[in-house]
Amino acid sequence: MSPIRTGVTLAITVGLFYGLCTVAWALAPGPFLSFMNNLFHGMDFSSMVRARPFAWPGFVVALLVLSTWALFVGMFYAWLANRLTR
Repeated sequence: MSPIRTGVTLAITVGLFYGLCTVAWALAPGPFLSFMNNLFHGMDFSSMVRARPFAWPGFVVALLVLSTWALFVGMFYAWLANRLTR
């Protein structure tokens, strides 16, 4: 298992799904918030929501941070899997 290939694959996957999550929020914030409340066992996130326009810089920064983190996680996973299978 190639650590770089695994890391890049995970980083791309996380980036794509973060983008899809953002699109879902932008298109249907009410139902999306309800889904998130249910996903986290009934926690109410509505008090954290503020009405404001979409901010591209914030999206890009979060996308880069999540993708970079996923790259390192994927690389570590492949490295560890290779060591454990020897």
